[in-house]
Amino acid sequence: MPLFLIAMGLVALAGLVALAAGRSARWATILGAGGAVVGCALGLIPALEAALGGSTQVVRLPWAMPGATFHVEIDALSGFFLLPTLLLGGLAAVYGTEYLQSFREKKNLGVAWCCFNLLVVSMAIVIVARDGLLFLVAWESMALVSFFLVAFEHEKDEVRKAGWIYLIATHIGTAFLLVMFLLLARVAGSFDFDAFSQAGAVGPAFAGLIFVLGVVGFGTKAGFVPLHVWLPEAHPAAPSHVSAVMSGVMIKTGIYGLLRTLTLLGPPPSWWGWLLVGIGVSSGVLGVLFALAQHDLKRLLAYSSIEHMGIITLGLGLGLLGVSLGIPTLAVLGFAGGLLHVLNHALFKGLLFLGAGAVLHATGTRSIDHLGGLAKRMPTTSLLFLVGATAVCGLPLLNGFVSELLIYLGAFSSIAAGRTWVVLVPALIGVAGLALIGGLAAACFTKAFGMVFLGEARSHHAEHAHEPRLAMQAPMVILAACCVVIGLFPAVVVPVSAAAIMPLVRQSDNVLVTTLEHAGKSLWMISLAAGALVLVVAALVILRRRLLARRPVEETVTWDCGYARPTPRMQYTASSYAQPLTALFALVLRTRERLVSPQGIFPTASSLATETPDIFHRGLFAPLFAGVESVLCRLRVVQPGRVQIYVLYVVVTLLSLLAWKIG
Repeated sequence: MPLFLIAMGLVALAGLVALAAGRSARWATILGAGGAVVGCALGLIPALEAALGGSTQVVRLPWAMPGATFHVEIDALSGFFLLPTLLLGGLAAVYGTEYLQSFREKKNLGVAWCCFNLLVVSMAIVIVARDGLLFLVAWESMALVSFFLVAFEHEKDEVRKAGWIYLIATHIGTAFLLVMFLLLARVAGSFDFDAFSQAGAVGPAFAGLIFVLGVVGFGTKAGFVPLHVWLPEAHPAAPSHVSAVMSGVMIKTGIYGLLRTLTLLGPPPSWWGWLLVGIGVSSGVLGVLFALAQHDLKRLLAYSSIEHMGIITLGLGLGLLGVSLGIPTLAVLGFAGGLLHVLNHALFKGLLFLGAGAVLHATGTRSIDHLGGLAKRMPTTSLLFLVGATAVCGLPLLNGFVSELLIYLGAFSSIAAGRTWVVLVPALIGVAGLALIGGLAAACFTKAFGMVFLGEARSHHAEHAHEPRLAMQAPMVILAACCVVIGLFPAVVVPVSAAAIMPLVRQSDNVLVTTLEHAGKSLWMISLAAGALVLVVAALVILRRRLLARRPVEETVTWDCGYARPTPRMQYTASSYAQPLTALFALVLRTRERLVSPQGIFPTASSLATETPDIFHRGLFAPLFAGVESVLCRLRVVQPGRVQIYVLYVVVTLLSLLAWKIG
């Protein structure tokens, strides 16, 4: 634990020194990024040790806060969540050294690096905090510094709007968490997590209330539908390396907080699992549907993160059902699949956001319809993005498939065992939901990769694109390699989650190990099949090269439908590619179309534009906050701007409190 605290202190200190460097972009970058990389690397050592089942590391010190202590601890669950947090945080810092160079003349990079480093530290403290007040302080710090990072380009109207939406949403979630911790502290007599474990003995009604408060508070950060409205606004607005950290690991603090809350409560009733399964399926399906309809590359990736938060929550819901109904296989595989997907999503979504940042850095646009043909100009980036796109779809040979397979195996085991409808229905819903999510994700990311990297350049933005430098490419290569290694050797990685899920599944070590070993046999078969496929593909590539070695290979144009001079405008657009599916789900998406039809015998201009606003933002939260604003505007009469009136308010309040106390 001392090593971890030293590492986080180094990251925070480097950020403050970078802030002191002011507008010296070179020194701010060296100090901020250098400290982040070194600190994250040091912090990974105790995190990995704890995640693999090593001894729990604890530090408990007196603190001048009422009812609280400075209590931090790295157990297996904390260590598991620290791994993606520190890994992606360090890689994003390396990436940011090059990405932020285009802002060095117009932005204070010292402020940017200070906020980035404090974001990494606050996320880490959230994960290791074992005191309610310390947790809330770290949680609020994480929200504030990420707000400043989202508002990095605050001169743009859409960025300022995204920043305020994020700040309001995160504080609404924090309000629910504050109530949750106050209720727990009232029962336990302390804000220490060790004392919170008494809350489960109070009664099922109290435990259920705490669980619901946790689902809303932590679910807002995790992006559960319909609490997700901040996420597709904030992630595209932030710098790309910050988007990778926010989407890859920051929203996972919501998942961590929910899991940590479960360890503090008693045995879960089945309705907890039902609730998480429902949230997981709805978030997964709606997230990928809205991703499919997007034209902004980073906005598409943001909605995809909502989809994968749904998959993780689905796994956790099935795990809870397994615990409440006494089905060890479902409990172990549900929690193992959900936790492993936390790690996998951090890897491939971090890779995809960094890839999108490379595209934005090279072309100056995030609009999918203005890109195209980048595979010829950015071959390395296109290959790495393809790895991430394949992994995010949950296809075999890559890591996304492994964690989703564990969830499938858990659900199928319950269905095959012929259990009661209480578990059969959510298991069937989970299987159907995962299948639908997987199919829609494949369509979504063939659109994303195809429209951006294949075909011809659709605008001058794409015509002059170029590969980024090594500082931006190296982190993407490392993340892509991790996706491939986990996909090819899943049986080696899955046991890493065993120690982390131990306090969640409430099973003996033998049951846990036996279940994972049984699942490992299926995973080894996947590795063998993957190895055989790789060998076959390699053999075919070698054979093709030999057959073509002595033959001339020429290139020609594709069939042009009879047009003498086809133009890039004749290619599929993002809207036209997704139109069959968006039309099928038109009742949910409510896509708006603006069509200018061809007119006359020789039409000169026509166009079709589509827009898919978030139905929850437009139909739920916008009217709700408009109503709140209307009510508050009517209360302006009590704020006339005269100091004497405000003093009168203070006196009346004090007298009222005094009278209440005396009475």
